[in-house]
Amino acid sequence: MVKTLGALLCLEALFMLAPMFTALAYHEPDFEAWLVSTAITLFAGLLGLLIGRRAERKVAEREGYAIVALVWIVYSIFGMLPYWLSGAFPTFSDCWFETMSGFTTTGATIATDVESLTHGVLLWRSLSQWMGGMGIIVLSVAILPMFGLGGMQLYAAEVPGVSYEKLSPRIADTAKHMWGLYILITIAEIGLLYLFGMGGFDAVCHSLSTTSTGGFSTKNTSITGFAPAIQYTIAVFMFLSGVNFTYLIYVLRGQPTRLLHDEETRWYVRAVAICTVLVMIGLLFPYFKQAAVMPDDFAQADSVWGAIECAFRKSFFVVVTAMTSCGFAASDFSHWPHLLWVMVLFIMFMGASSGSTAGGIKWVRLGIFAKSAITELQRRIHPNAIIPVRFNGHPVSVSTISNVMAFLFFYFLIIVLATIVFCATGLDFDVSIGTAISAMGNMGVTIGQFAPEGGTYAAFPALAKWVATFVMLIGRLEIFTVLLLFTKALWKK
Repeated sequence: MVKTLGALLCLEALFMLAPMFTALAYHEPDFEAWLVSTAITLFAGLLGLLIGRRAERKVAEREGYAIVALVWIVYSIFGMLPYWLSGAFPTFSDCWFETMSGFTTTGATIATDVESLTHGVLLWRSLSQWMGGMGIIVLSVAILPMFGLGGMQLYAAEVPGVSYEKLSPRIADTAKHMWGLYILITIAEIGLLYLFGMGGFDAVCHSLSTTSTGGFSTKNTSITGFAPAIQYTIAVFMFLSGVNFTYLIYVLRGQPTRLLHDEETRWYVRAVAICTVLVMIGLLFPYFKQAAVMPDDFAQADSVWGAIECAFRKSFFVVVTAMTSCGFAASDFSHWPHLLWVMVLFIMFMGASSGSTAGGIKWVRLGIFAKSAITELQRRIHPNAIIPVRFNGHPVSVSTISNVMAFLFFYFLIIVLATIVFCATGLDFDVSIGTAISAMGNMGVTIGQFAPEGGTYAAFPALAKWVATFVMLIGRLEIFTVLLLFTKALWKK
């Protein structure tokens, strides 16, 4: 375990070089903080490799679960060093919150003025999300053999969803394929954002946050102030990042039918389309009723078609950003009608596809749950009939159905418990439940006084921040990996 964590810390130190050289290039005062942080992280990594040099090559299953859970904690401890040493954020709790929010791709921030942060800090915020998006473990699986370590157990413990699919017999090759596509999508978005008028640095940071469905922005108002072409581009790439990356690779290989025939993808696309239309209707209703108070700025559109386009763009953006748990804001939906608030919160529950960078419940679980409920009704009518639950044309095992039911139980239980704790810290109920849902789904935005369009969690009590980071971790690792750490069976030899 120590050797594996050491190798992963060496990898983190390598990523720290990017913001360090960025700070140097922009002649910013936090260069020394980055230099020291990188050196400390690299030293810790090399020390771990040295201590664990005689460790076994294979990683046991129980060690795999422990490493996957611990690596996010260890990465956040060392990842917060630049924030702490440079004074980017005022308190230790704030530094920890911002770092954990980054690595779990939640995107919640305590920064009250994002635009005052240095370029190195802004890049590290986005880069930490990009590392956590596809998964630190999935990346490391491709390089762990270099350190004499296996990665199958790590991959199985980290990859989200009910099941995972290997693209090749060797798990390291599968990880390489997924990260290759991840990099390709990121580069493509950088090019398009730059083409549509976004600055180079902003294009890099927003692309890193989009592909990882993280949501950290370099602007106080998130995406609100950018041109419509940029908003559409980010929305499309958020949508793509919500698709199972395995099937996207099949598309690049000339096998698009694998994607088209995937039931989860069809559910995801239909949900985005239906929710976009419903939100769009909710936004346009006051416009056509000529209400005195309009829910958004499209009310000032110079034509009916202009209002429709604006409403569609904002509806599509908010639906995709909520369903993929990205958390970018193209409008301040805290001023929208309360019915749309409820719809947005409901969308946050859904999530996108398994095997994507999105958070939330995931459509494969929702699909299996819905089909199990319908099948149970059919069994009541025909008690002697054998009616299997099928997904993608294949029968779903009883153990998988039990896994889904247990996941949903713990998912909502944690949200309820977190809401109670947040209320106990002095937060209003609407803020508490919105924060609990947001943190569990790695969404980042909430409702009420801490609503989107650059909303900040700076006013949260310290205890609420620590609880929120723990919920973020549980949501990112999809519950069981974290909960297993608190079972005696995992630690028994």
